[in-house]
Amino acid sequence: MVIFGYSCYIIPMSSQLIQNKKAFFNYEITEKFTAGVELLGTEVKTLRNKQGSLDGAYVIVRGGEAYLIGSNIPAHQPKNVSEDFDPKRNRRLLLNKKEIAVLANASEDKGLTVVPIELYNSGKLIKLSLGIGKGKKKFDKREDIKKRESNRDIERTLKY
Repeated sequence: MVIFGYSCYIIPMSSQLIQNKKAFFNYEITEKFTAGVELLGTEVKTLRNKQGSLDGAYVIVRGGEAYLIGSNIPAHQPKNVSEDFDPKRNRRLLLNKKEIAVLANASEDKGLTVVPIELYNSGKLIKLSLGIGKGKKKFDKREDIKKRESNRDIERTLKY
């Protein structure tokens, strides 16, 4: 698109790549953070194709650095990758010191967990949305299911 001799580029703001669908079902998220992720080139290509998984992933803080553990991001071309490539390797998160301190305090508190929510594009960068959450009990999950079903029934009746 050209306007008065200048070229304009349309840059997408953010788009969701992969999501941890069970995060809001299993945890009550109280606080959210955004972090950059240290990735390899093949992992970036895989994520842009919306492949990979955050199921069972969590975040730990060790030695003043935060790591994403348990995520599965395979290689873009499995036959064209080095032998030492590990799709479940620990990935370093890029956060500032204050955010790392908050996450460290939260993970030390009893019952709180740092959970990855989604990986998304932010311009050219890939970001990870984190949440500090407390695990839900079984009866809390049942209440959520009941609310969801009742909302569906209400929407169905309003539709007709």
